[in-house]
Amino acid sequence: MVPLPVRDGLNPTRLVLPHDAASVARWTRTLDYVRHRFPDDAARLTEKVAAGEVVDGRGNRVDDRTPYAPRGFVFLYRDPPVEPDVPFEIRVLHRDRDLLVVDKPHFLATIPRGAHVARSVLVRLRRDLDLPELSPAHRLDRVTAGVLLLTIRPQVRGAYQELFARREVRKTYEAIAPYDPSLDLPATVRSRIVKQRGVMRAEEVPGEPNAESRVDLLEADGARGLARYRLEPHSGKTHQLRLHMNRLGVPILHDNFYPVQYDVAPDDYSRPLQLVSRSLDFVDPLDGRPRRFETDRVLDAW
Repeated sequence: MVPLPVRDGLNPTRLVLPHDAASVARWTRTLDYVRHRFPDDAARLTEKVAAGEVVDGRGNRVDDRTPYAPRGFVFLYRDPPVEPDVPFEIRVLHRDRDLLVVDKPHFLATIPRGAHVARSVLVRLRRDLDLPELSPAHRLDRVTAGVLLLTIRPQVRGAYQELFARREVRKTYEAIAPYDPSLDLPATVRSRIVKQRGVMRAEEVPGEPNAESRVDLLEADGARGLARYRLEPHSGKTHQLRLHMNRLGVPILHDNFYPVQYDVAPDDYSRPLQLVSRSLDFVDPLDGRPRRFETDRVLDAW
């Protein structure tokens, strides 16, 4: 159990004190290690310690007298980074006692991560709707828009997250990409996708497939050389749909990772990835009724 509550939409940071021989020999006080981890936050750490905002796993205050405890936990609130505003609204599609379903805009991260902390769906909704226990049941990439399901009460969180983990949710996406009349669609694309920690792009490698997507043509605009596709992923690998569309030779429009990676300024919102999570279908794990949530979002390029 986390001993500090959500504050201003943000969970506290959790540190695990290393237990290797070098760390045990080096550190005698817990705060020495915390200051080592966050060397640029020395002044703020002093303030947080004085305010009782640095605690151990049992909620006891950590101060200069607290001894180093290998494998112990430290919780504290870190100041969020300065972030550019993401000038798009989150549209609520459905809300009940247990679920909040929204239409996530492009360029907004699902959860706090890296340079996108306060400017994330989770933090914005926790603050705007006063829902401190809100938690996503699944995730969408920052550059992907569309239907996103979150749980309101911690008591039901696991049931809905397990639906996604067991692949019992039918997820339907739409994408705008080049039109290739020679493609035999619908088609099922299978490949092995791996994502290395710290590497931005995922890649397809030889080996037994671990990712599967069904791709179908909805309509084509031959004059512009574009088409609208329906995509149904049967697995949930990072960048799966983007990789599989690229594999077919029709990479999703405005994809700055595949086939060639190129930089986009953090505040450049002019060319959103033409990919939307259109709908989610599943049998509700609490009452057994069928549920469907859908957005009417129109992709800019169509």
